[in-house]
Amino acid sequence: MTVRRPARKQMHLAAHFPGVNSTTVWADPRSRSQIAFSSFEHLARTAERGLFDFFFLAEGLRLREHKGRVHDLDVVGRPESLTVLNALAAVTERIGLAATVNATFNEPYELARRLATLDHLSGGRAAWNVVTSSDAFTGENFRRGGYLDRADRYTRAAEFVAVARELWDSWTPDGLSRPFAHRGRHFDIAGEFTVPRAPQGHPVVIQAGDSGEGREFAARSADVIFTRHGTLEDGRAFYADVKGRLAQYGRSADDLKIMPGVTVVLGDTAAEAQERAAEIRRQQVSPQNAILALEQIWGTDLSSYDPDGPFPDEDPVPDASLTQGRNRHGDTVATAEKWRALSREKGLSIRQTVIEASGRQSFIGTPEAVAAELETFVRQDAADGFILVPHLTPGGLDEFVDRVVPLLQERGAFRTEYRGTTLRSHLGLPDPAGQG
Repeated sequence: MTVRRPARKQMHLAAHFPGVNSTTVWADPRSRSQIAFSSFEHLARTAERGLFDFFFLAEGLRLREHKGRVHDLDVVGRPESLTVLNALAAVTERIGLAATVNATFNEPYELARRLATLDHLSGGRAAWNVVTSSDAFTGENFRRGGYLDRADRYTRAAEFVAVARELWDSWTPDGLSRPFAHRGRHFDIAGEFTVPRAPQGHPVVIQAGDSGEGREFAARSADVIFTRHGTLEDGRAFYADVKGRLAQYGRSADDLKIMPGVTVVLGDTAAEAQERAAEIRRQQVSPQNAILALEQIWGTDLSSYDPDGPFPDEDPVPDASLTQGRNRHGDTVATAEKWRALSREKGLSIRQTVIEASGRQSFIGTPEAVAAELETFVRQDAADGFILVPHLTPGGLDEFVDRVVPLLQERGAFRTEYRGTTLRSHLGLPDPAGQG
C-alpha cells in the first residue's frame, strides 16, 4: 500500500512599500525617490518576479508633527495609493495590488467603486488594507472634523466592510444589477451600484492590528491580517488565538491568512549578516531620531540630553501631546522603566537602547539560514507567510528575490509559478458567496 505524505505547507509572501515608518535608510546612496512612479514600479515588478502574492502600499492622511514641526520620518508628497496601484496594474500581470484606505474618513459607496474599478483594471488583483483612526488631529483635514470616539472605530470599520460587500454583491455574476439598501448605525444608504461585479467578486480585505479589538475584527471581516511578533513562541500564540476566533463566525482556519511584517538582512556568512544588520539599525536610529523616539515615550522635550549618554531620571508625562498623529501605545511609565532596565543591564546609551528595544522582528543570516527560519515559522504555525518591509527603496527586495526565493522553492516551501490570475487564487482564499 502506498502511503501519501501530507503536502508541505507553503508560505505566502508580500512586499510593503515603506512610508510612514522608521525602517527606511534615507542616507544610503542607493535610496531613491519615495514619490516617483519608477520607484513603485521597480519594487512591484521585483516582487512579481519573486512570485509574491501582493504589493502593499501604506498611506497616511496627515503628516505627523513633533513639537509643532513635521515629523522627520514622514514622507512629504506621497501620491494617493489607489491611483498608484491603478497605474501599476498596467505594468504588472499577476501580483496583487493592496491599498491602505482609512475606514474612518471615507464612505462605503465611493471606496467600493474605486476598489471594484481597480479589480476590473487589474483582472482581479485588488486588495484593501482597512485601517481606522480616532484622532481629531487627522480629522482636521476633513469637512466634518472627522472625530470618532475610539470605542466606535472598529464598529464603524466592521459596518463599512459589510456595506462594501453588500454593494459588490448587488451585481450578479451574470451582469444583473439590483438595488441596494443599508440601514445601520453608521451608514444609511440606498440606490444602485454603478460598477459590475468584479473579477474576484470581492477585493481581498486586509486588516492591520494586534489589539484584542483588531484580532476580533480580523476574525470576523478580514482575509489577511498584517501583524508583528518578535519570536516564534509569540507568533504561535498569536496564530492560535486569531485562528481560534474564526469558528464563531462560521469560518475555517484557511479563510484568514496571518502575515507578520518582517525585515530581512543577508550576508555571505552569519557574522557578515549580523554586522550588516547592526549598521542598518545605526542608520535607521540616528542620534536625532533616538532622542525623538525617547520624547514620544516621555512626552516632553529631551533635546538637551546626549543620545550617547544615560536616560532621564524623570518619568513620562501622562497624556502629553508632544507628538500629533501618532498614538502613545500602552503604559508609557512601564515602557520607560523597561528601557531604563535594559540600559542598566547591558550598559547601553539612549541611542543604543532605542536601537535594541525598538527594532522590528528581523531574519538575519545567510540566504540558506533565512530560508530555513522562514519555513520554520510557517511550518510551526507562527505565520502563514510574511510581508517584507525593505530598508531601501526601490531596490530593497532585489537580493531577497535573487538569493532566498530560489532556496524556498527548492525546499518546496514556496511556489514556483503563479497557478491562478487573481489575488484570491494566490492566497488560496474561497470565492465570496454569490460568485457563481
